[in-house]
Amino acid sequence: MTARAKTIGLIILGWTFVLLGIAGLFLPFLQGFLFLFIGLIILARVHTWARALMVRSRRRFPVVNRTYSFAERQADRWRRRAAALFGR
Repeated sequence: MTARAKTIGLIILGWTFVLLGIAGLFLPFLQGFLFLFIGLIILARVHTWARALMVRSRRRFPVVNRTYSFAERQADRWRRRAAALFGR
């Protein structure tokens, strides 16, 4: 996979999780914050604004750091599944 295709795929995947997270804030069967965090983690690999937002929120809200860590593990697990499914 070319670098450009990987970047576009990460952007699409990240924004999909962000949109699911926003929907999850209003729907009782989705975990809104978890999907938002996963989307930000994915977008942080591509965009500096997302990385800065994550760093700032981790510093400001240390309790949220556990949720970020859990979301990072989930995002890595899903990323590996997608890479295995679509071929690296």
